[in-house]
Amino acid sequence: MRRGLLIVFEGIDGSGKSTQIAKLATYLQKQGYEVVCFQEPSQGKWGKLIREKARQAASLSPEEELRFFLLDRRENVERNLWPALNQKKIVLLDRYYFSTMAYQGARGLRVEEIKRRNEAFAPPPDLVFILLIEPREGLQRIKNRQRAELLFEEENYLKKVNRLYASFKGKNIIQLDASASPEEVFTQIKTHVHNLLRQAAS
Repeated sequence: MRRGLLIVFEGIDGSGKSTQIAKLATYLQKQGYEVVCFQEPSQGKWGKLIREKARQAASLSPEEELRFFLLDRRENVERNLWPALNQKKIVLLDRYYFSTMAYQGARGLRVEEIKRRNEAFAPPPDLVFILLIEPREGLQRIKNRQRAELLFEEENYLKKVNRLYASFKGKNIIQLDASASPEEVFTQIKTHVHNLLRQAAS
């Protein structure tokens, strides 16, 4: 490849992001590609603060949430994303600014303004997979997990989040039915990734 690639996975909790990222990382590594995986919130100072606050429902206003996510994303971009992309690695990212648009947008902030503020510094993704699933099914999938991030898991709220996710369009945005089996979802993901790799190599 001539340059690194950024592939983002989005969707509510329980949509299967982690499963698909693990599958794709293993698959690409077997093909000889150098792959790194990151997540947001990150493991940095601001990401840890977000997780700490997420244990307390309604502990942050939407504006405060947005501020912390922007700070965390800047740190993630500078420390992790740009260095990996500059080394021509394939970066698989669990959540990006589309999550902020969906989650904070569902809390009443302007989606286009969130997008503008993020795209001022965040590298554009080459592919975005949005895994869509009904909130009730997603919550059912994760009900037995030990979780700290409980802030965003109310069904009615997640319905608003899902509607925003479903509204995101673009030539690099792929919406997938996450209620299908993991194997079916991964088959579709592989097709789109192969197309991207062909383009990157040309």
